[in-house]
Amino acid sequence: MLLVFGSINVDLLFKLETLPRSGETVLCPGYEVAAGGKGANQATAAARAGAAVRMVGHVGDDSFGHSAREAMAAAGLDCAGIATSSRATGIAVIGVDHAAENQIMVASGANLDTRAEQVADTDLAPGITVLCQNEVRPEATFALLERAKARGARTMLNLAPAGAVPARVLDALDYLVVNEVEGRTAAGRSGGAGVAGFARELAMTHDLTCVVTLGAEGALAIGPKAALRVAALPIEPVDTTGAGDAFVGVLAASLDLGFDLGAALRRASVAAGLACTRLGAQTSQPTAAQIEARLGQVAAPVPLD
Repeated sequence: MLLVFGSINVDLLFKLETLPRSGETVLCPGYEVAAGGKGANQATAAARAGAAVRMVGHVGDDSFGHSAREAMAAAGLDCAGIATSSRATGIAVIGVDHAAENQIMVASGANLDTRAEQVADTDLAPGITVLCQNEVRPEATFALLERAKARGARTMLNLAPAGAVPARVLDALDYLVVNEVEGRTAAGRSGGAGVAGFARELAMTHDLTCVVTLGAEGALAIGPKAALRVAALPIEPVDTTGAGDAFVGVLAASLDLGFDLGAALRRASVAAGLACTRLGAQTSQPTAAQIEARLGQVAAPVPLD
């Protein structure tokens, strides 16, 4: 089973010709409301990819919170771990331009109440995969990951948005998933060694597998037992908002389902590409059948030089 501990938001999506510059107001004809939040997005991606998923987090007692619960339940998530906060449900305002680039602002709201204590020790055991991000209070995320590792669960952190991580928490990870900025932050670097360099440093220092997403260049993974690179799915992007969450959710789901690292990376890369072909975050997550149908367009991962 995959346990996802993290943020639950509602997204307000604005499709714009150009993104606003500092101090500029940009008009568009309308907007869309969609379920979001990195935790909920990744949980939804994992469930659609075939995993059994339990979501743990907070929403407010408001219309946005009710709609977020409904969206997660419709995706097949176990929502028993979602608590209700006196704060408003988290909101993200997302602008997407004609080139599929985006700007995002997030009001955390109810996500600030999410605590590691919401997860019982009995839910942390060998055979459980615990997936976290960095959109709830870091101290809650770190505490849960350390408990999960101590009890034998597989642990994965997607360090998004970027932030510092104590060495003891990195030591508690089986998988760290980052983009280049997030990876350099985790490694304590602002420049210098290339992507493979800091990924290898993190992997060897903390006995984890570091997975780095590289956008249109695919992704690489470096761990104690393997160093692999996978290509990206060739697509014409519409909205890149949900791509990272699709990659992480499907990677976690695939590992939880028993796929090896190479196969999991390939499925995650296909899912990330497919997520770019539709507007929104949760609404863009592909199904297992859709991923399988496009696997032939991404070659099996190759050893990293």
